[in-house]
Amino acid sequence: MGKVFDEIDAKLAAWIGQQALFFVGTAPSGADGHANVSPKGPIGSLRIGGPREIAYLDILGSGSETIAHLHDNGRICVMLCAFAGPPRIVRLHGRGEVRQIGDPGFAALAARFGFTPDRGARSIIRIDLERIADSCGFDVPLLELTGTRPQREAWNESRLRSHGEGGLLDYIREHNAQSIDGLPGIAVERLPARP
Repeated sequence: MGKVFDEIDAKLAAWIGQQALFFVGTAPSGADGHANVSPKGPIGSLRIGGPREIAYLDILGSGSETIAHLHDNGRICVMLCAFAGPPRIVRLHGRGEVRQIGDPGFAALAARFGFTPDRGARSIIRIDLERIADSCGFDVPLLELTGTRPQREAWNESRLRSHGEGGLLDYIREHNAQSIDGLPGIAVERLPARP
């Protein structure tokens, strides 16, 4: 039922672009520590850079597990599944790197992948794909997308009103410097200065 692909071709790229969101899975090295799965979206934040390369715009959040795990070992899996149309799951396994805001080359990488500036962006995750495969997805339910949630933009506005122009950067400094297991996340010393 499943198939392993040599690359992301035009047909697979089109299917990826039709999905509503994607999921990212990572884990720290060793027997201890917490594995992590995060929903990401909208789908426009995921870009295909080449037949075996993808990237996504990473938005600030309450944790930094993906970033910390990539610093630790680089392993990552991006999963997409069809909630409408024919059943299908696609997994993109690879090695990821983090290019955070404040790093040399962040702006060039954003331009290369066509990311527009987002006030909540904290990094770009770029992935070299090692395995591209699909499976049936027979048990994935049919779901209807009714819209996007307004809470992130409302939270951004509230944070900026209460903490000033540097409020989002302050949040990243306070909450994204390490993972729940104490692994290094965002390097706060490389973040842009507070405006």
